Amino acid sequence: MKVPILDLNAQHKKIEEEINQAIKRVCASGQFILGDEVAKFEEEIASYCKVDYAIGVSSGTDSLLVSLMALGIAPGDEVITSAYSFFATAGVISRLSAKPVFVDIEPETFNINPFLIEEKITGKTKALLPVHLFGQVAEMSPVMQLAEKYNLAVIEDSAQAIGAQYKDERIAGTIGDAGCLSFFPTKNLGGFGDGGMVLTRDKKFSEKIRILRVHGARPKYYHKVIGGNFRLDSLQAAILRVKLKYLDEWTEKRQENGRNYRQIFIEKGLEELVHLPKAIYHPHLTPPPLRGRIEERGIRNYHIYNQFVIRVKKRDQLKEFLEENGVDTAIYYPISLPLQECFKGLGYRSGDFPQAERAAKETLALPIYPEITREMQGYVVEKIKEFYG
Repeated sequence: MKVPILDLNAQHKKIEEEINQAIKRVCASGQFILGDEVAKFEEEIASYCKVDYAIGVSSGTDSLLVSLMALGIAPGDEVITSAYSFFATAGVISRLSAKPVFVDIEPETFNINPFLIEEKITGKTKALLPVHLFGQVAEMSPVMQLAEKYNLAVIEDSAQAIGAQYKDERIAGTIGDAGCLSFFPTKNLGGFGDGGMVLTRDKKFSEKIRILRVHGARPKYYHKVIGGNFRLDSLQAAILRVKLKYLDEWTEKRQENGRNYRQIFIEKGLEELVHLPKAIYHPHLTPPPLRGRIEERGIRNYHIYNQFVIRVKKRDQLKEFLEENGVDTAIYYPISLPLQECFKGLGYRSGDFPQAERAAKETLALPIYPEITREMQGYVVEKIKEFYG
């Protein structure tokens, strides 16, 4: 049996006609950069995320970059972030000649451990950049308390977490000063190319983003600040507007698939061997949430499963075995950020972030896209059981 890590063709086949009509509409308009499609998409995303302002930009990476630019992050400043994330989280900090300061992660969720942040705060710290990894919101209450205590900005990397909810039903990306979304094709809401969005409740901040995304010009050709080319294409906005209508349906399918995996792993007697992701659900979802340290602190997260990541021994050998048997998997991420060669000058060493380094060696993402069947999931788990004998 062949089980891909993601099947976008299966998704697009169901909405092909709507997508084609959206593309034709943009072609007929002759408006390909920003414009009405982008403005309407911004309104729809703002409504979906229950936030005042949403500003479309060219990519998830650029949403992070332009947000830090709007904060005035400058050479010599420090921004505290997770040691375990996609490279862009830290890369955008360095691109502004600021210093990324890393914090280890919680082993249950792979998100930043908020109780390790305060010891990293210095007089040079200007912002906190937590990541909502794999579709689950980081523990934000202590992050926001620290931000208030030390007068720090908070930018949420919500690239993998559109629609994920925190304990008081706040949406990922709307808790801090700004939140950053990605519409890379493999995301739960993915375009036909790159795209991103900045979410904020601050009108002045939103205006800064709108100016910075067009080279810092307002009015056109008059530049008081230096910005960049961070504009969202009309074509991407039109396609994403179609797909946004189906996002909740797809999220529910991913959650159902997550529950199916848990049930099948338990049925196969693998729950002790394979450490499943800790997912905390709202009360209206079943089955009841797994018990765990995070739940005991009173947090109920609404996980959207951008990835379903397990923790296993002999990870690389398992991945190879699954590929030989037709099952595609992915490793997010094979090396922690502090140990990336480009950050060698920061002076971090192996062992400084034990949980992030452990995750890099043991985690494996299984297929969980909405269209995967229970039969396919059963095959995946059966092959994992076969590998471990």
